[in-house]
Amino acid sequence: MAEPGNRDAATPVVSAFYDRFPFPGDPLQDGPPPGYNWRWCHQSVLAAVNGSLPAGSERPRILDAGCGTGVSTDYLCHLNPGAEVLGIDISEGALAVARERLQRSGAAAQVSQLRQEQRSLMDLESEGPFDYINSVGVLHHLDQPESGLRSLAGRLAPDGVLHLFLYADAGRWEIHRTQQALTLLDVGTGREGLRLGRELLASLPESNRLARHHRERWAVDCAADANFADMYLHPQETSYNLQRLFAFIEAADLHFAGFSNPEVWDPVRLLNGELLERAQVLPQRQQWLLVEQLDPDISHFEFFLSAQPVQPASWSDAALQAAKGVRQPCLWGEPDPILDRNMQPLQLSDTERQLLRRVYEQPDTPLGALAEPAVIRDLAARQLLLLKA
Repeated sequence: MAEPGNRDAATPVVSAFYDRFPFPGDPLQDGPPPGYNWRWCHQSVLAAVNGSLPAGSERPRILDAGCGTGVSTDYLCHLNPGAEVLGIDISEGALAVARERLQRSGAAAQVSQLRQEQRSLMDLESEGPFDYINSVGVLHHLDQPESGLRSLAGRLAPDGVLHLFLYADAGRWEIHRTQQALTLLDVGTGREGLRLGRELLASLPESNRLARHHRERWAVDCAADANFADMYLHPQETSYNLQRLFAFIEAADLHFAGFSNPEVWDPVRLLNGELLERAQVLPQRQQWLLVEQLDPDISHFEFFLSAQPVQPASWSDAALQAAKGVRQPCLWGEPDPILDRNMQPLQLSDTERQLLRRVYEQPDTPLGALAEPAVIRDLAARQLLLLKA
């Protein structure tokens, strides 16, 4: 195995940690991964960010930067048929699991090319450009996250999209204190630390805030040892608030293109009446800052970035009628879906259901021949119908 090239200062210790605890600890299975995640479907992402599907976007080049045990890479292959996919990680232990996962799922047969390589995301000079880069839960484990983001930015196609997931300060208050307590107790970052970490949370008084928070919020997620270790024993971690997050993005000359969980950042989730009215007249970023203050359970940021500023497409009725449509790939049920892109129950009128069926059966027919503009516009706004100019 060739020695990785450019590396972050934390690479050796983080690589060794994930060799001990390959993450995420999702079980292996034969056949495709369960369900879907629209954030790993290039067509769904383009529609969410741009409001339409650009021509020539059907077979993207995709980078999974920090793929771990291959859960994300598996979805990226199955949700983007015909794509070129490169999954990289610094941990050979995690990659060994990833290779087995994708072999058992038949991922390579779904794409035009699949590579899985032990490399740092700082070592990508020979690659690119990529139309879509996915880097979930990776940059916050670098000693220099800024350098990592600049490296990814340098591999992004001019019209490409980058998806990131980074830790948020407020929702990790209890996690940070548990981490610090285990550090003070010198439990280490190996199997002994795992045993003592679980013992700590089990032995604290039932009313203790740290123990209660773990029990009520994270115990299920941390059932797998690798997941518990990743949360409480990790040797290198950074988290952000919104202001530092946007400064981090701007320092890399990238542009914020939207949250990939926008419903979390809508004040209508938390407020009503006069207070909601006051919130909704605030500039967009101040609305997000308000939500951050009102909901201390937000434990992460997940969002899209672009190399150029994005102005979502605006559609006149005439343009809608001339456009062609693509049924959202991430729906449950064909041709009549029952779950939406977030796997939530879907309520459709007979007219809406008929349009989705017609688009599914007649993908080359202009939408104006299939439905009225109001129906088209509503389905597009709900990300059930993706528009092609």
